[in-house]
Amino acid sequence: MSLKIKKDDRVIVLSGKDKGKEGKVIKVFPDKEKLIVEGVNRVKRHSKPTAANRQGGIIEKELPMWLCKVQLLCPNCGKAVRFSASKKDDGKKLRVCKACQEPIDKGE
Repeated sequence: MSLKIKKDDRVIVLSGKDKGKEGKVIKVFPDKEKLIVEGVNRVKRHSKPTAANRQGGIIEKELPMWLCKVQLLCPNCGKAVRFSASKKDDGKKLRVCKACQEPIDKGE
């Protein structure tokens, strides 16, 4: 399955406890249709001291969230937008914002 949101894209959360927050995509899991967004869906986990982590304690980290709960932010118009796919002259795929008609992908 091909996902339309990629690593390093800016997204906005549409629903849940972090609704309205923006962040950068850190990692995408295409097989599970989930992604991790920086600063969103943060939880605290308690860890015991181990050989690698002698201190132990409370660790705060981001958990994966469903892909359908986020929408891409256009870098040109700054809105949460839908986008279409088109091809460049050299055959590479390009994502184009439907609001401002500007390409989302830069120089790829």
